[in-house]
Order: sequence, then structure tokens, then C-alpha cells
Amino acid sequence: MSLALTSGPAVEPVTVSEAKAHLRLDGSAEDILIASLIVTSRLHVEAALGLALITQGWRLTLDRWPPGREPVRFPLRPIAAVTSVTLYDANGDATLIPSDRYLLDGQALSPRLIPNGGWTAPGRAHAGIEIEFEAGIGAIAADVPAPIRHAILLLVAHWYEHRDPLEIGQAAAMIPAAVSDLLKPYREVRL
Repeated sequence: MSLALTSGPAVEPVTVSEAKAHLRLDGSAEDILIASLIVTSRLHVEAALGLALITQGWRLTLDRWPPGREPVRFPLRPIAAVTSVTLYDANGDATLIPSDRYLLDGQALSPRLIPNGGWTAPGRAHAGIEIEFEAGIGAIAADVPAPIRHAILLLVAHWYEHRDPLEIGQAAAMIPAAVSDLLKPYREVRL
């Protein structure tokens, strides 16, 4: 299984202006740095939570379907839409699977693609299935819950203040506990 980003988010969950206000910065001398810290902070939060915050396009590639009539589990959440499911035969020719052959349970804690009548086996042994989908809480920054946006601002501030490279044997600057506390309600719970 592999997962590839096909189109990134159109906006970030916080703007450079919001981050500068949080940091109490004036002027535009460090706008590029602040913008990169926002992207880095969003990626950190998304990885920690298994979430896509702002709508983005992804491709999930599988060698084979799960056994029996088991659903395909997506490695991130929430899934807004499946745009296509493609099977490849032994010659590499693509066949689109009609959308009435599967159901999407995209808002579940563990989103899944459920077969409607069973899966058709791909013809090639490796990367025979491609699922194109959109993931994300919403298309605009206001769709992202305020605690997550605040955690991103805290991370931006942390990394703005701690940008020196680490030397081997030196203590690292820990991410503030408040970030983890803000993100805790959005973590996937596994039993």
C-alpha cells in the first residue's frame, strides 16, 4: 500500500497575518519564514492526528483488495469523496470501477470503502488498484476546529523561538505540552 498527495490544500488553517499577530511581529521581513513554519506545523498536526485539515487530493495504491468482502481502510481521515477507483490488468490497461460498486463511509473514525457486491481482482500483481480521493475537514480555514488552529499557532511560535540547529549531546527543545493538550480530543482512540 502507498499513499501519495496529488493536490495539496489551497489554503492553510492559519494565515501569516494571524501567526504574526500571535507572535506580536510587525513588518514583513520574516513572512517567508512564518509561512514555512505554518506549513510545517500543519503537517506535524496532520501526521500526529492522522487527519487532513484542509481539503486535499490523495491517491491510495494497493496490490490487492482486502480478503473476502472486507472494506478498504483509509490511512487518514475524514474522507470527503472518492473521485475514482481504477483497476489495472496484466497489460497495464486501466478500468474504472463504477461508483455504484462501492460505498464510502468517509466520516468514520476509521474511514472505509465498502464493496457493493464484492471486489473485482486486479490483473497485475503490484499496484493493481488506485483509489483517488479527497480528504479534509473542510475547504477553508474556518472549517478547522479552533483548538487545532490554536495548536498550530503554538507550534509556529515554538519553532520561531527555537530555530537553532541542535548539536549532538545537547537537550532538544520539547514541543509545548499545551499543543498535545489541545490536540488530544481529536486523536484516534485505538483499543
